[in-house]
Amino acid sequence: MDRGLYVAMTGAKQIMQAQAVNNHNIANVNTVGFRADGVSFVSQPIYGVGLPTRVNAVASDSGTDFSSGVLQSTGRQTDVAVNGKGYIAVQGLDGKEAYTRAGDLRINADGSVTTASGLPVLTEQGPLNIPPATQVTIGNDGTVSIVPLGSAPDANTQTDVIKLVNPPQQNLQKGEDGLLRLKDGGKAPTDPSVTITSGVLESSNVNAAQSLINMIELQRQYELQVKSMNSADQNEQTAEQMLSNAT
Repeated sequence: MDRGLYVAMTGAKQIMQAQAVNNHNIANVNTVGFRADGVSFVSQPIYGVGLPTRVNAVASDSGTDFSSGVLQSTGRQTDVAVNGKGYIAVQGLDGKEAYTRAGDLRINADGSVTTASGLPVLTEQGPLNIPPATQVTIGNDGTVSIVPLGSAPDANTQTDVIKLVNPPQQNLQKGEDGLLRLKDGGKAPTDPSVTITSGVLESSNVNAAQSLINMIELQRQYELQVKSMNSADQNEQTAEQMLSNAT
């Protein structure tokens, strides 16, 4: 009885955590370049004083879904999407290099280039900055070209190249800020095979329909665990009453 109650109690708690992960995915269904998180359940015995009768049902991280989202045309020259595998290098809030598929780039008044969330876009030399210009174009290899302010319309000048990388997926881990980083804390080298397309953005890869189904299934599993706890409590009360009557 004690074991059944413990399994149901820990199961309900872990289901709530799994539901939080699933809800986080749903909340980011419209976030550009978002990568969905996965969760799975495993059995984990509780070690310590006493008999090994208790088992935890633990919701564990099953990794990040690295599948591509859908490309959506925007017509903005500073919107870019990675073709196939690869990532855009940005500077995280911690000041370290990180990687993203969010290509909704912005050119600020001081010439700095950031993502829509304000993260500086990186080149091999550091954050990308663009001089005053009347036109900005981004090539397939990440090359940023401009028409300097006051120059003729055909006076294209190359300024810098956006750092594009493609480290092995097994070497990447997703942080709480949604950015990907190398597990060893290092920097991935530039990969010349990675290309981008301007004028389009990659949508989130969250499957909204499947996530809603998961939400319903997790809710039903939670209700089942609560019913199991109630049944265990009723059984204990019945047993105590029988013992009391017997004495």
